[in-house]
Amino acid sequence: MERNAKENVRLEVMQFIDKDVDEYVDKFLISPEKIWQPTDFLPDSSTENFYEEIRELRELSKDLPYDFWITLIGDTITEEALPTYESWIMEIEGVDNEARNGWSKWFRAWTAEENRHGDVLNKFMYLSGRINMREVEISTQYLISDGFDIGTSRDPYKNFVYTSFQELATYISHNRVSEIAKSYGAKKLARMCKIIAGDEMRHHLAYTEFVKRIFEIDPSEMMLAFEHMLKLKIVMPAHFLRESGEEIGKAFEIFSDSAQRLGVYTSFDYVDIIRKLIGIWDIDKVANLNAEGEKARDYIMNLPDRLDRIAQRIVIPKESPRLKWVYSV
Repeated sequence: MERNAKENVRLEVMQFIDKDVDEYVDKFLISPEKIWQPTDFLPDSSTENFYEEIRELRELSKDLPYDFWITLIGDTITEEALPTYESWIMEIEGVDNEARNGWSKWFRAWTAEENRHGDVLNKFMYLSGRINMREVEISTQYLISDGFDIGTSRDPYKNFVYTSFQELATYISHNRVSEIAKSYGAKKLARMCKIIAGDEMRHHLAYTEFVKRIFEIDPSEMMLAFEHMLKLKIVMPAHFLRESGEEIGKAFEIFSDSAQRLGVYTSFDYVDIIRKLIGIWDIDKVANLNAEGEKARDYIMNLPDRLDRIAQRIVIPKESPRLKWVYSV
C-alpha cells in the first residue's frame, strides 16, 4: 500500500528531529545511577528497624480515607500498565526500534523512568495492609490485556499532543495525592508521590518541546492534529479499567469520581490543561497556517470557555459503588 503525502511529510519531520533526540534525552531524562529508585522511599529490609518502619507505615495508612486509596490505586494501575503504552508508542511513525534510532532510544529511556512509578507505589500499597492486592493485580492484568484506544493511531503529531496533555494530568494527580497524604501525616508517601510528580513534569516539558518543533516545521498539520485530539476528547490511559467480573471501563468511572470528590483531578483541570497547552505552544501566534489550519486554530481557541461552562454543570455523585480493591477498616 502506498504511503499518502501526509504520512510521508510526518516521517520526514520525525527523521529531521531525530538527529536532536540525544540532546533531549540528556536534557529531560536522568541516568539510572543518578535518578531516584523505589528502594529510596521504602523500608530497608536489610536494617534492624525494618519491621518497625513497616508498623509505622501500616499505622499511618489506617487514617487514609477510602476515596484516597481508590485514587492512589487507580494511579498505580495506570502506571503499571506500561507494557501497553510502550508497545503502542514504539509503533509511531518515525520510531525505528530495529535500527535503534533516536526516537526509539527516547521512548525506551522514557518508559524505563516511568516503570519506577508503578513499582514504588505497588510496594507501598502491599506493605500498607489496607489493599486487597490480588484484586488490584487482577485489574492490572486486565488493563494490560484489554489495552487502550486513545485515537492517535500511528500519527506522531497526535501522539505527542496526547503525551503532552497526559504527562501534565499525571503531574497534577500525583502532586495533589502528595498534598493529601502529607495532610494525614503520611510523609514518606507524600515524598514518594511528590517526586513521581516531578518526573511527570519533566516528561511533560519534553513532549511539549517536541510539539513546538513540529509547529515550526509543519504548522498546519500540527494544528489539525491538536484539533483532532480535542474534538475526540483526550481520554485517560486507564479508561478501560475494570475489576474482576465487571465490564470494561466500569472501575475507571468509579476511580474518576473518587478523584473528583477529592479534588485530585477534575473536569476543571482538563480545561485548564488545554489552556496551558494553548499558551505553551502560542497557538494564537502560529504563523504560515493554511485555511484548514486557521479554522482549526479558531476551534481550539474557543474550546476552553465552552468546556468550562460544561464543567460547571457536571454533578459528581457523593458516593460510588464500593470497589474490591480496599479492605474495610
